[in-house]
Amino acid sequence: MSFSLHPITPDFAAEIGDINLREPLSEEEFTSLESAFNTYSVLIFPDQKLSEKHQMKFSSRFGPLETSIQKFRKGVKLRLGPKFADVSNLGPDNKLLGEDSERRLFNSGNQLWHTDSSFMEIPAKCSLLYAKSIPPVGGHTEFVDLRAAYDALPKKIKDDIKGLVAEHSIRESRIKIGYKEFTSDEVSSMPPVPQVLVRNHAGSGRRTLYLASHAARIIGLSDKEGKALLAELIEHSTQRRFVYIHRWRANDLVMWDNRNTMHRGKPFEDLRYKRDMRRTTVRDVASTCEQEGIHP
Repeated sequence: MSFSLHPITPDFAAEIGDINLREPLSEEEFTSLESAFNTYSVLIFPDQKLSEKHQMKFSSRFGPLETSIQKFRKGVKLRLGPKFADVSNLGPDNKLLGEDSERRLFNSGNQLWHTDSSFMEIPAKCSLLYAKSIPPVGGHTEFVDLRAAYDALPKKIKDDIKGLVAEHSIRESRIKIGYKEFTSDEVSSMPPVPQVLVRNHAGSGRRTLYLASHAARIIGLSDKEGKALLAELIEHSTQRRFVYIHRWRANDLVMWDNRNTMHRGKPFEDLRYKRDMRRTTVRDVASTCEQEGIHP
């Protein structure tokens, strides 16, 4: 491989050096990079000067890109192209969102532990977030290794959760932050979807938990039992020993595997500082239930 690899821990999170993502990768380089991604799950590419076109082209090497959910929301004006999730604190005019902004409240849901697009029938394979500009303090992103969290579970819990399926919904995570602005059409067009609680990671063959704040209930359990189990698993998985904290630098591109990680953004003074963050999201090959051969 022509790039350099700098692991942050033995098997979770690594920095990639000596690479310019504006330039096309050879098949050999891409194969080596994909292998590193399957091992470390979070890859950091420092000091990249990327346009929207460059980011989309690199991202699409890993699979088809999702269209942002904001594209389908009534009355939402996009600042970026439809293949980008705009997780900045900026409006279409590139000015700071106001204190009472509806989108500011919606995006605050990203501060909950989540997995991108688990609320879609075919969820995300990976996400690539580019830091065009960052605040001087705060705004870190935390990542959880759900493979390691699964490995650390007692055998009894592994046996108990085998084959369980949870229902995921974007409304569930937004209800948790007090967001109630979904229209009836949006509610009907974004119904809950089933996703397995434990899955096989295709890239590495390791078993992993699949969790998110979007998970509302577990099929076959009472609401009380299901919510308690989900809370217990998230509390277990987010212990410090499973977490990598990324402290952003301008022009970082960070890529993570949604199939075996959770992440959350940390607060910053968003009414004072601009944080221009642009995410492309690659779709997985099928629903988790289809991949695991489970029919809820």
